[in-house]
Amino acid sequence: MAKTVEIGQRIVALFLTNALGVITGAAIIAPELEIWKSACIAGGVAVFKVGEQLAKASLDGTLTKAEIDAAFGGAAVKAKRARKGSAK
Repeated sequence: MAKTVEIGQRIVALFLTNALGVITGAAIIAPELEIWKSACIAGGVAVFKVGEQLAKASLDGTLTKAEIDAAFGGAAVKAKRARKGSAK
């Protein structure tokens, strides 16, 4: 259950970070495209990419913390954890 909650929280964060990053660019490049549509497309694509990585990682029937971290960006997650560890 803890893995499910963590994955859910990270998917929401992933969606928001990708959607918000595209809103500005879409407003400049394609002003005729509604903002909510460009945000949904960007967020959806990011979520689908991570979902694909999680599905590939769980083909053996298990999903480890390392596999989840790798699906969500691997190196960026490790760097953030290293910074948190050194701050303590």
